[in-house]
This record gives sequence, C-alpha cells and structure tokens, in this order.
Amino acid sequence: MAPKKRIILKLSGEALSGQDSMKPIDPLRVQAIAREIKDAYDLGTLEIGIIVGGGNIWRGKIASEMGMERSSADYMGMIATIMNALALQNALEALGVETRTMTSLNVSQVAEPYIRRKAISNLEKGRIVIFGGGTGNPYFSTDTTSALRAAEIGAKVILMAKNGTDAVYDKDPQKHDDALKYETITHHEVLEKHLEVMDSTAAALCKDNNIQIIVFDMNVKGNIKRVASGEKIGTLIY
Repeated sequence: MAPKKRIILKLSGEALSGQDSMKPIDPLRVQAIAREIKDAYDLGTLEIGIIVGGGNIWRGKIASEMGMERSSADYMGMIATIMNALALQNALEALGVETRTMTSLNVSQVAEPYIRRKAISNLEKGRIVIFGGGTGNPYFSTDTTSALRAAEIGAKVILMAKNGTDAVYDKDPQKHDDALKYETITHHEVLEKHLEVMDSTAAALCKDNNIQIIVFDMNVKGNIKRVASGEKIGTLIY
C-alpha cells in the first residue's frame, strides 16, 4: 500500500462565518465545511492537518482602532483561532471523523499542547489534526503558521482555500477586467511580484522548504476533495 500524502489545509476564519454579522461562527457553515473536509478524508489517501484563521472573531483593524498594543492584539487573534479550531473539531467528530486540536498556547483544559512528534503520531493514526493558536508568538500570521507546521510535520503541499477567490492573479480581478490568471507560478515570482497570496514570511518559508501551495476557491462545492485528489484547480505555486 502506498504511503498517505500529508497535507495542510489552510482555511480563513471568515469561511466559518455566515451572512449574519451576529454569527461570527455559523453552525451551518461550519458543518458544511466539515462535510467537505470529510469527503477529502474519505479518499483514504491523505493525512490532513488544518490551520484556521481567526478573522471572523478578531481583526487587527479593530485593535488599531482601539489603540491596542500589537502583541496583545495578536494574542487575542491566536485565541480566536482556537475557538474556530474547536468549532471545526466538533463538527468533524459529529460526522464520525476522529480529530485532535493542538494549540501553541497552553489551554490544556480544551486542547492538546502542540508537540511535533505527537502531531505526527496523531496523523499516522488516521486523525485529522487542527493546529490552533498560530505559532504561539505575536507578529506572525496564520499563513506563516501553515508554512511552519507544514515544514515541521513533513507536509509537502499547502491547500490554501480562499473565500471566493479561485486562483492567483497578477492584479485584483474584481477591479481589473484584464487581470491575468496564473495556472502555475514559482515561489520566487510570488515574492518578486509582491502577489498577495500569503505574507512574505510564509512565502519565503515555503520557498526554502520546497513546499508547494495550491490556491483555490473553497466556496465551490467539492473543491476541497478535488484539489486534494490531484485535480488541477486554481493556481499551483512551486
């Protein structure tokens, strides 16, 4: 039997929210995403790690308007990612998928601490692992967390699920009709052209560790399974 492919799925926090601003975590939306992830998991060929952002609950813009110090604001963002991770874990386990949330912040009452060897062991046992709490340090995004965890656990691809964006373009396709869509592009070009796929720290980490990134639209039903199974969707960054 061929070894399973280890991947990181990066979800934005906004993906978990609904149209109602009073529901930063929309149960129906979370359940729908969990079903999409389970469809990919049921392929039986993957070991899946997940990073989820916290922008649906807490954003830097709010912090700056409050005049908050950056480190405190970032720690609040990390806590938001843990809340999202627990919501997603609950939805996956309701579908019968064994899941572990591991966090870089110490909240042992609700989640396991992130330990690299333990994370790999969970993946090898067929569990989905959700990494909450970012890197555990301020000034780093969940994009950087995705690149760092991928490098640590030996995942060679990050599936970057975008909320309404289907690929990488040379400029904003919503503002420019002549925007050029990239089928493939190198990490070097992403950095050189300042394409806003992920922050520069994350892009450089992926480049240095030969981690591919696939950018795709998660709002199309079945896309997570399609891209996980190798179907050519969106943009491949290599």
